[in-house]
Amino acid sequence: MINVTLYTKEDCPLCTAAKALLAALQPRYPHRLSEVDIMADPVVYARYRYRIPVFDIAGREVAAPITSDDLVAALRAAAGDVP
Repeated sequence: MINVTLYTKEDCPLCTAAKALLAALQPRYPHRLSEVDIMADPVVYARYRYRIPVFDIAGREVAAPITSDDLVAALRAAAGDVP
């Protein structure tokens, strides 16, 4: 199972769209999603406030603008399925 972290905040339409892209890939690349609210930690906020949504997929960051191809590449790399 691939662990995925989403750096997000409340009322973030881009984050909602990015989560939908990731959810569509669940059957092909099983993963477990955890979300981090950037507003809860000043250090995290300072790092990600202008970049969200940001996924951390096995140490590889995928930041906005996020495409399905970006997510597939990161999930494949995390699964060790890189050509």
